[in-house]
Amino acid sequence: MARPPCIHPAFLEFLGELRRHNEREWFLMNKARYEATVRDPFLRLIEVLRPRLAAFRPAFTADPRPTGGSMMRIYRDTRFSRDKKPYKTAVAAHFPVAAGHGEARPGFYLHIEPGGSMLGGGLWRPDPTIVSRIRDGIVAKPAAWKSATTARSFTSALELSGESLKRMPLGYDAAHRFANDLKRKDFIFSAPLTDADVLSKRLPALLADRYARALPMMRFLINATTAAH
Repeated sequence: MARPPCIHPAFLEFLGELRRHNEREWFLMNKARYEATVRDPFLRLIEVLRPRLAAFRPAFTADPRPTGGSMMRIYRDTRFSRDKKPYKTAVAAHFPVAAGHGEARPGFYLHIEPGGSMLGGGLWRPDPTIVSRIRDGIVAKPAAWKSATTARSFTSALELSGESLKRMPLGYDAAHRFANDLKRKDFIFSAPLTDADVLSKRLPALLADRYARALPMMRFLINATTAAH
């Protein structure tokens, strides 16, 4: 039986070095080490998460392919940025809800960097039509939103995060009991991960547990964004 994946200290050490040497020449000289100590262990982690996320209802997709899968590119898009550093100094993955759930696809997220790792999920900066559907869903089913985002199983490990409007959007009641949520531009949750969490052999189980706690919120977002309009 294959040994469960374990992100070793060398994984975080490489990312720390990349932060200090974010240059194309340095990365090319160390690309084989990046692949062996960072990319491949991260892909193995995604592989282990795949059946756990597929077992959720609804199912979520974890794709361990090195290109075109869940792992995000290490290369930065510098075309419109003043910061021309060529590489990200963290690794990340996105696990969307399986196909067939409409225009907006809520997903889980994982971000690993030395001293700054976190997990999360939901819908980040959806387009105005989708935002309106979510807000309308909160107004129509406030009890379901409350249950999804204020249950002890959620709040004991996760918190709602993201940016919000300063003023109540037009058409919504400023006195609504979830007025703060109606002002959200992002409908996401997050939780920090310590370096010890990242290096633990229990990391896959920890991630699956945290994502499972957010399933009621994810289902709410799916139902709100796929309702007939």
